[in-house]
Amino acid sequence: MSGVLAVRLDSDGDVLLTGPAIRALGRLGDVDLLVSPAGLQAAELLPGVRSVRTFDAPWSGLSPAPVDPALVHELVDRLRAAAYDRAVVFTSFHQSPLPTALVLRLAGVPFVAATSEDYPGSLLDVRHARPDGLHEVDAALRLAEAAGGALRMDDDGHLAVRGPLPDVRDLVPSGPYVVVHPSASVPARAPSPAQAIEIVGSLVDAGRVVVVTGGPKDTRLSADVAHGSPAAVDLGGRTSLAELASVLAGADAVVVGNTGPAHLAAAVGTPVVSLFSPVVPAERWAPFGVPHVVLGDQSAACADSRARLCPLVGHPCLTSVSTDEVVSAVDLLAGHVRHEVVA
Repeated sequence: MSGVLAVRLDSDGDVLLTGPAIRALGRLGDVDLLVSPAGLQAAELLPGVRSVRTFDAPWSGLSPAPVDPALVHELVDRLRAAAYDRAVVFTSFHQSPLPTALVLRLAGVPFVAATSEDYPGSLLDVRHARPDGLHEVDAALRLAEAAGGALRMDDDGHLAVRGPLPDVRDLVPSGPYVVVHPSASVPARAPSPAQAIEIVGSLVDAGRVVVVTGGPKDTRLSADVAHGSPAAVDLGGRTSLAELASVLAGADAVVVGNTGPAHLAAAVGTPVVSLFSPVVPAERWAPFGVPHVVLGDQSAACADSRARLCPLVGHPCLTSVSTDEVVSAVDLLAGHVRHEVVA
C-alpha cells in the first residue's frame, strides 16, 4: 500500500478544519489520515479519506499520554509497512510538527511537509511558512498546496462531512428548531451554565424550539440548561458525532462557543452564532464558510492567552453578551441557504 499520509493529532474540531486540505491532497494519490483518539470520530466523517489510523501522541493534546517507547516503535513499524510516498503534518499555529516528522523519517517516508517556525534540520522536505492572519482552514490548505496538492475545480473549499448522515427524526422536534451547545472541551471557550440557561430561556420566550446538545461528559450540564425551560429538548450524551452532525444539519441555527460542534455545524452548512472567547484569535478559529455572527468581547484582557480556564473574574468576554444579542443573531441567521454535505 502506498499513497499519502495526512497527520492531524488533535481533537475532532481540529480534524474537521483540516478537511479541505486533506481533500486537496487527493490530487497526489489515496489519502490515509493519522489522528489521535480524540479526533477519530471526525476523521471517520471526512470525505476523501481512504482509511484512518490512530496514535495517542505524547507531544499533543490537552492531556498528553506518557512517553511509551514501545508504542512509538509500533507506530514506526506500521508506517514503514504502509510505504507512504509522502506525508503532510498539519498543526495549529502554536504547535511543532517536528516530533511527528522524526517518526515519519524513522518510518522511511521519503517526503515530509509541514509548517514549522523551528529549524527542522533534515526532517522536512517542505518547510512551509504560514502567512499572518489566515484562518486555520486556509492555513492548512496552503500547506497542502505547498506539498503539491490542489482542490478539484468543483470543490468550493468548505468544510464537509460524508453523507448520508444518520436519521435522527426520532430525536429532534418535527418542526423548526435551534440548537444550543453549552459545553466546550476548553472551559474558557464556553458560556457559563447560568448564561446558557438564560440564552435557552430567551430563545424559547422568543418563540423558538430549542434543542440542547452535549457529549457524554456533558449530561448534567445539558440537563440543567434544558430543564431551565420545559420547552427545550435535552440531547446531551445521546448522540454520536455523526448523529450530532445530523441534528445540527436540521437546525435553523446553532448557538455555541469556540469548540468542535461550531465547526461541525459549519461542515453541514448550518449558520452559527459563535460565543467566541478571545483566548485564541477569531480570525483563525471562527466558523468557516457559513453565515455566522461572532459575539463576545474580542479585546478582553484574556485575548490570545490560550488559557484553558478563564483568568478573569466573571468570564467578562462572554457574560458581556446579552441574551437579546443572541436572539437577534439567531433571527438574523435563521433561514440562510445551505451548502450541501459532500457524499
